[in-house]
Amino acid sequence: MTVRVVLADDQPLVRTALQMVIADAPDLELVGEASDGAEAVRLAETLVPDVVVMDIRMPGMDGIEATRRITAGTAGSHVIVLTTFDDDDYVYGALRAGASGFLVKDMALDDILAAVRVVATGDGLIAPGITRRLIREFAERPAAPTVQRELPGITEREKEVLTLVGSGLSNTEIAERLHISVATAKTYLTRLLAKLDARDRVQLVIIAYESGLVALPR
Repeated sequence: MTVRVVLADDQPLVRTALQMVIADAPDLELVGEASDGAEAVRLAETLVPDVVVMDIRMPGMDGIEATRRITAGTAGSHVIVLTTFDDDDYVYGALRAGASGFLVKDMALDDILAAVRVVATGDGLIAPGITRRLIREFAERPAAPTVQRELPGITEREKEVLTLVGSGLSNTEIAERLHISVATAKTYLTRLLAKLDARDRVQLVIIAYESGLVALPR
């Protein structure tokens, strides 16, 4: 399957670098480029890409609002946000807006392409370098619940899996922790996505923190 990609970044050099590596990838196709959020939304609506690689800071409509509009649409496009290490507040906003991936701009280009492939399959991905700071920012917000709330329709076993997902464990690690097969772990994950109407693993992490199942150690 060829993954159709739209690039949205106001820096031509960034777009050019990604354009070149995408052109060399036989399973990826660059179908459009945007220099601001409004243009990215238009391209997402008309071209229906599998993945939009979105810069957060752009003139006019920023990447957060563009992400919100794209993920709220019916096209089903996934958004990967490109950020820098001083963008925590922006990343938090993009997380709430429905982004499926968070990458830093100084990552190797091949790693960014690998992330595009992961997100295109419906999974989520957060660059390790920003995960802990991002989650701490989320957990310490005043609006974050301090007690666990009920998750209607979720079994105790599914809560265990959701807790481990929120703690950052992979499917293999979840299987080992719960003494189940990897296939069974994936089945639980699929059920959670459906029951909680979550787009991907990233949204499950949010739910795990919002429900109080996971708390960051102080």
